[in-house]
Amino acid sequence: MRRPLALAVLVVATLGLSACIPGFIEPKQPIGGGVASPAPSRTPVVEGAPAGFERFYAQTLDWSECSGADDGAYDCTEVTAPLDWADPDAGEIRLAVIRRAADGGDAIGSLLTNPGGPGASGYDFIADTVSYAVGEDLRRVYDVIGFDPRGVGRSTAVTCFDAQGMDAFLFDIPAAPRGSGEWTAELTERNERFVAACEAGSDGILPHVTTDNAARDMDLLRAVLGDEELHYLGYSYGTFLGAVYAKLFPERVGRLVLDGAIDPSIPGIAVGETQAVGFEAALRSYMAHCLEGRDCPFRGSVDDAMSDLGTLFASVDRSPLTASDGRELGADTLLTAIVASLYTEDNWTYLTMLLDDALSGDARMAFLLADFYYGRSPSGGYDDNSTEAFTAYNCMDYPAETDDTALAASKARIAQEAPTIAPYWEGVDTCEAWPYPATGVRETIAAEGAAPILVVGTTGDPATPYEWAVALADQLSSGVLVTREGEGHTGYGQGNRCVDEAVETYLVDGTVPQDGLVCR
Repeated sequence: MRRPLALAVLVVATLGLSACIPGFIEPKQPIGGGVASPAPSRTPVVEGAPAGFERFYAQTLDWSECSGADDGAYDCTEVTAPLDWADPDAGEIRLAVIRRAADGGDAIGSLLTNPGGPGASGYDFIADTVSYAVGEDLRRVYDVIGFDPRGVGRSTAVTCFDAQGMDAFLFDIPAAPRGSGEWTAELTERNERFVAACEAGSDGILPHVTTDNAARDMDLLRAVLGDEELHYLGYSYGTFLGAVYAKLFPERVGRLVLDGAIDPSIPGIAVGETQAVGFEAALRSYMAHCLEGRDCPFRGSVDDAMSDLGTLFASVDRSPLTASDGRELGADTLLTAIVASLYTEDNWTYLTMLLDDALSGDARMAFLLADFYYGRSPSGGYDDNSTEAFTAYNCMDYPAETDDTALAASKARIAQEAPTIAPYWEGVDTCEAWPYPATGVRETIAAEGAAPILVVGTTGDPATPYEWAVALADQLSSGVLVTREGEGHTGYGQGNRCVDEAVETYLVDGTVPQDGLVCR
């Protein structure tokens, strides 16, 4: 679950389309230097450091100039963090950090950001798309911080397969019929190979790649950046990271905004179940919109269109479409491509192109969207390790569900409420092969004593359904709910002035919006 980003550059480069594609934010090319001055160094805040970890909190950072997406002043550094927050002598890891200095020169402080995932690069989020990640008013008064959490990207990273191995893991279609014992065995063996590669290539970090540890890392970042309190803007999974921070360090909460919230109390099985229902609902909303236009590849009612989509799924499941690079498009990859296009309403144009192509036997757009989702470049390499890190965090954060009754009930709800995608939603859980037991605890988070925390939810969000935002705001003792009525994942920066003003006024001035504010 990540903040939706633009597909325009990738689509233009791959398909040769016009660069003026409505609804997408095209990342600007990095520009070296910048017109603003680098942010001044601040004295680390060592007070309150956990016993034994004072040396980490007292470290002095070595900043160097680096490139960003606009003419702001960017500098970068690495922060040394403990491998294990239970043992200061167990080893060290690196955290990659990029900072964009406040345009106004005199910053309120640092604004840490996280785009979600888990596994998405916070460093790239700011380096490549800062104007999308953070509004102009926030860039004026904050030193904006992007960082790769432990296990991710430029930080000490989870490392599994090479590009060829990732292609096989993500795209190869089992030879056995779906749902058969042989099909399950083939997927299980594939998962075991992936997990073995992760264990062999990750230098002992796998049991320590947890949201609890990442939240403690974030407090370390706050301290070495010289901030007494944490100011934070977290999207999607980043809301869980921020909520865990508030649970661990409520007295250090400054101004926190959690957009596209995850309910920390629900088990992993409920996450998948609720998302399946959410994406089916988003598909129906897309179909209603599509059927109003002349270019829609479907006809009739929404129910008719969903039935025809189900027929397409079944068709490619039986007889996959072959792409120009030899990869085969089956139902699983088709679903991934559709999900990727449902994160924002602006991507619906691309979903129409995908479905039109697939109905004509062309797999090109489906693979383009699936590749974007997985961070696979047109050359066949992988631009990040988001899939590996996503798996590592989820396997450690979510205890496995062993109650057969609960599993059956979840499967039944998906079949009833998400009938189009249900046959292709579940496979064999990679975490069943993970070499370490989950250490995360699914529980409500109150963060008693924390300053007001804004929780933003969107009513038509398929990835982090609105009910999760309501639940998190209710759990937090100082939670303040802001609702965006609309489609797509997350609310801030999506063209809703009411939401943007509520978020920015709070982060800039500390003015708390009315709890329950509804933005239409």
